[in-house]
Amino acid sequence: MSTLHDLKFTSPNPLRLDKFLVEKFPDFSRSRLQNFIHNGFVLVNGKQVIKGGLSLESGDEISISIPPIKGSNLIPEEIPLDIIFENDDMMVVNKQAGMVVHPASGHLSGTLVHAALNHAPELEGIGGEHRPGVVHRLDKDTSGLILIAKNDKAHRFLQDQFRKRSVQKTYYALTDGFPPTPVGRIEAPIGRDPSHRKKMAIVPLSRGREAVTEYKTIEKYENHSLIAAYPHTGRTHQIRIHLAFLGCPILGDRIYGRRKILLEANRQMLHAYQIEIVLPGEDSPRLFQAPLPDDMNQIILELRQ
Repeated sequence: MSTLHDLKFTSPNPLRLDKFLVEKFPDFSRSRLQNFIHNGFVLVNGKQVIKGGLSLESGDEISISIPPIKGSNLIPEEIPLDIIFENDDMMVVNKQAGMVVHPASGHLSGTLVHAALNHAPELEGIGGEHRPGVVHRLDKDTSGLILIAKNDKAHRFLQDQFRKRSVQKTYYALTDGFPPTPVGRIEAPIGRDPSHRKKMAIVPLSRGREAVTEYKTIEKYENHSLIAAYPHTGRTHQIRIHLAFLGCPILGDRIYGRRKILLEANRQMLHAYQIEIVLPGEDSPRLFQAPLPDDMNQIILELRQ
């Protein structure tokens, strides 16, 4: 059953309707409130409006009917989670390689979302029907840290930091070959590969989006490297594409890696090792780390020998 709220705008200065609602309902994301407007759940002076940009004047009366949270129709599954940190607002999970983050075609069960819903049922409806709680994503075969929000306010707070590029992320990658310099910065736009629509590629900026990755060589072996990558943007497959662009693709990458395999790996050797982010309700950033998984450690030991 919907919940009705009656409000009055009293400021002498005009304000957009969507911004006014964001101020009044901080637990809801701006996009969710805009959806309420577009779907006819908001009245201004008794008339239905569908534009969030409507300018409110002093004395305007606003009614908003908030519909109940729509269930995700996802069935929670009892799948073990490696939880690094948890409070009432969020979880930091060390995702295992091979686990898909959210349901999609071909992966309708066994995902991180199914496991998270089993652990924290209150996630249902947070941030979207099919991706409840998901703040950002990792590829299926990439292991490491991922954030799950438990309420809309936390979801918006965490995603805003990703949008503003204030989140500090460190990935570790085992690569075939070496970068041209031990330390460097890659600035190469990424967009859809014009020849393979399911792949991404380095493209002109007019056909893609800005992508920036800094990197540092941690260890160098005979034919491989252990590299720390620091992405400043969050494009799809960014680190995989940028390292391949340098001539040192990630070991085990079946899409962007080398055709001639020097060392077998059962997945792309990429791990989200560290994340630094401000938590909801706090002022200073917190640092979280996930140790390298066993498969990467085993290969490193072999390379050192």
